[in-house]
Amino acid sequence: MPAEYTPSSPPTTIRVLLADDHDILRQGLKLLLGMQAEIEVVGEARTGREAIEMVQALKPDVVVMDIGMPDMDGLEACQHIRRQEPATQVLMLTMHESEEYFLKALRVGAAGYLVKKAAPTDLHMAISAVAHGGAFLYPGLAKALVRAYVEAPTTPNAAQPLQERAQRESLAQELRVLTPRELEVLTMVAEGRTNQEIADQLVLSIKTVQAHRANVMEKLGLQDITHLVRFAIRHGLIPAEP
Repeated sequence: MPAEYTPSSPPTTIRVLLADDHDILRQGLKLLLGMQAEIEVVGEARTGREAIEMVQALKPDVVVMDIGMPDMDGLEACQHIRRQEPATQVLMLTMHESEEYFLKALRVGAAGYLVKKAAPTDLHMAISAVAHGGAFLYPGLAKALVRAYVEAPTTPNAAQPLQERAQRESLAQELRVLTPRELEVLTMVAEGRTNQEIADQLVLSIKTVQAHRANVMEKLGLQDITHLVRFAIRHGLIPAEP
């Protein structure tokens, strides 16, 4: 069993737990992340249940989790971890590019979703983003969230016109809490842009982009990327077209 971790002062590094049943992949990830000064790999798990136990003992900032694992898959383990240790964020790192797995991961509380063919820089950015309260949406899968939101059934009623007007006024009020720059970042995140892409387009540092993302999530009370995309659709910031 791993040694118990008792938090004291805020960590100067991002403490990461790796959860994957392939030993070679875990070792490769450990070596890769070890090259980043601000990231420390504090443990490794081979199964979903082992990941849950190690999260309870080590209290990592981020779990980099595969979906397909023996004993308990990564989706179920993620749900347990988010319920038991809400301060620990989960980043799914998987071979699955299907919308089905992507949406399931977000529904069980994953803060990010990345496929294993992604570049090492994407993994670094994803870990940093979720560790600082943001989210990381793998480019190309953002439209899946839009479709899921648009296709959700709604029930019309006689008071709908008045309700829609009140809703528009409420939504406009919500937007006023954001600065113009935060609004830009919100829109680009909802479109599925990476931190690097946003930084390049807005001529900002990645750390500044991460700070804006965290501010947006906090100001709007958004818990995850699913809520962020829904917020953007409701306000017309991105098109609600499947």
